[in-house]
Amino acid sequence: MKDIFKFAFILGLIALSAGGLLAAVNAVTAPRIAAQAGLEEEAALKGLQPEAAVFTPVLKGDTVFFYKAYDKNDKLLSVLFKAAGKGYSGMIETMVCMDVQAKIKAIKVLSQNETPGLGSKVAEGSFTGRFSGVDAARVSGVQAITGATISSRAVSSSIALKAAEVREALRNGK
Repeated sequence: MKDIFKFAFILGLIALSAGGLLAAVNAVTAPRIAAQAGLEEEAALKGLQPEAAVFTPVLKGDTVFFYKAYDKNDKLLSVLFKAAGKGYSGMIETMVCMDVQAKIKAIKVLSQNETPGLGSKVAEGSFTGRFSGVDAARVSGVQAITGATISSRAVSSSIALKAAEVREALRNGK
């Protein structure tokens, strides 16, 4: 019985040490991870709307709801927003550029964990290019990737839902 308490104490010390070490590593790396995510988002914005001089965030609460892209003459070029949907293997997050007539200009897949060679094709230009010029209200009609219907529909439906929310916000003067 004495040995059980001894081993439990040693195991407890190991668990406490490991937990403390993980917390310390997280505290050190969290700001760098957040900064890198911000840089990647900025690169995605500039990649989807290169003519823009300024991206102005529109907040919903304390999070960014969407961005308004303005040219150097302060003319609204487009709105950009993130959309996320549940694919076959996990969440698929996209950045979408929609013009002022509510037509999709371009999309970029920011993150996905779909099956390599199948669902992961949602990140390829052959799929993302299908959205260009499509009315935001009709993105569900974009042809899915054969064998990756769940992943394709996740992208389409998430864009359709978020585009509707953004269009409603724009109509309400945001």
